[in-house]
Amino acid sequence: MPELPEVETTRRGLQGRLAGRRIATLTQRRPDLRFPLPPDLEQRLVGRRLLRFGRRAKYILGELDDGSTLLLHLGMSGRLLLDGPPAGRHEHLTFGFDDGAILRFVDPRRFGMLDLIPAAGLRDHPRLAGLGLEPLEASFDGPALGAVLAGRQSALKVALMDQRIVVGVGNIYASESLFLARLSPRRRAGWLKPAQLARLAAAIRSVLQDAIAAGGSSLRDYIQASGELGFYQDRFAVYGRADQPCFTCGQPIRKSLQANRATFMCPGCQR
Repeated sequence: MPELPEVETTRRGLQGRLAGRRIATLTQRRPDLRFPLPPDLEQRLVGRRLLRFGRRAKYILGELDDGSTLLLHLGMSGRLLLDGPPAGRHEHLTFGFDDGAILRFVDPRRFGMLDLIPAAGLRDHPRLAGLGLEPLEASFDGPALGAVLAGRQSALKVALMDQRIVVGVGNIYASESLFLARLSPRRRAGWLKPAQLARLAAAIRSVLQDAIAAGGSSLRDYIQASGELGFYQDRFAVYGRADQPCFTCGQPIRKSLQANRATFMCPGCQR
């Protein structure tokens, strides 16, 4: 599933190409994705101008000129592709814009979603309520991370993947961040010292920022809105490198399962 860097990369592509553009046409080819699509979607969107694109967790937020918000989630295999040729039977929504731009919502598994939120309903929307800290905000630091982890007995990596604690740090970037912070993924989340929390918060921010600069990680379905692949997967320190030597100490990277997800760590560097 696309994680924060992939979603942020997509958001930036949409912002650069579509911000300020008016929706001229909308072709809807099915009534639902993961959930039913909003009723009368074409009538409600055609003629509206997209002012800007934001992000909350793994959701892309398109702010419209009537105050409503277009909420988009890519799910496991969703793609938002700008221009380019038609994408075939998995292209479920096609937006045309007043300057000729085309945006295609392509989703083979249909685990993505789209909703249209009235002006007053964004904060209380069930998909956004209860989400955790945004790791790219200036307020994300050791004390903030310590406050949301305090008292938690779960393993540290499992806690980092909980969207109610920190948003957008999925399996890949949790493993990479913990390696950079030199912390074992099996530590108890609520038992970190202030220096360790500061180190972890800085590592999460650094890994995410580097991944965004690389256009995200293209492992299976993800490509950028431009159609290009991300290349952060070429920089993984531990993820997907089981039994290969650690770049730092040379010990073999170890793979295990946590909460039914693959965890990668260096037993020599991470304590």
